Amino acid sequence: MDWKIFASTFITIFLAEMGDKTQFAALAASSQTKSTLTVLLAVVLALGLAGALGVIFGRFLGTLLSPVVMKYVSGSLFILVGIWVLAAKS
Repeated sequence: MDWKIFASTFITIFLAEMGDKTQFAALAASSQTKSTLTVLLAVVLALGLAGALGVIFGRFLGTLLSPVVMKYVSGSLFILVGIWVLAAKS
């Protein structure tokens, strides 16, 4: 295992997830039930599945696109999703 890649990925994902809507949804779900373990397991599984899909598709796209193109494509998609979310709230 490449511990440098592990650490940089873990730190990046951890910091990116802090304070996002997923964390607030988990907070809201756990505040409405006494089944904290059930909510925890659901959150861990959902985030694990979403992350696994990202890794699988990233691996596939990495064989088709160069890292530079991949950076611009993912950045553009991130911006477009942000605009979509902001426009949907209007």
